[in-house]
Amino acid sequence: MTERQQPPSIYIVGAQCTGKTTLVKALEEYFSSDGSLKTDSGHPILRPDIITEVARGVLKEHSFIADDITSSPARALALQDLILKAQVQAEAAASCHGGWFISDRSGADPIVYAKKYVSDAAARDLLLSTEWLELKKGMERSVVIVCEAGADWLTDDGVRLMPESKDAWIGFHRLFCACLDDWGVGYEVLPSSITVLEDRIDAVLGFWLAKQRRAT
Repeated sequence: MTERQQPPSIYIVGAQCTGKTTLVKALEEYFSSDGSLKTDSGHPILRPDIITEVARGVLKEHSFIADDITSSPARALALQDLILKAQVQAEAAASCHGGWFISDRSGADPIVYAKKYVSDAAARDLLLSTEWLELKKGMERSVVIVCEAGADWLTDDGVRLMPESKDAWIGFHRLFCACLDDWGVGYEVLPSSITVLEDRIDAVLGFWLAKQRRAT
């Protein structure tokens, strides 16, 4: 990586209730407190912008509820389309700062949800959108971390859609990975067996540093 290059951005994605937001907040704290981050050539690395989960803002702004995803295919598709557009806006705002970012979710997430809860045709339409084509390019340059489902921290926060069972939860994780494979988006899986937050941070940093080395 040259002195003018910033490191790859990081996307934390996957099934619901897999510790994504907790991990993003921990990474934000890590990069805020460590002032010694440098490129291989010794130049400082800027702190990342943080893109918080855009879906929560869309739900609130447009008066959606989580149950809309399973009870109304039309509303579910409208919600995923709005989330996709909001992700584009969030990434554009982060990119204006000229650095890199860590994103809680990605443009892939709403398309996987559309495939699961609306139809294959709906997902295909979103895959053809200019929003996805733009976001996919960014993901291909970045580190995409899929948080594996299956850990014992599954709790209902009253906002997000909850899986019907542990088997359904793990099944959604497998669907997510299969979609990324089909769409040609590379990713790394953060195993659910890694439950200590510090170890999860270390795992993400390892993937991130490996991506940088491959780019040199």
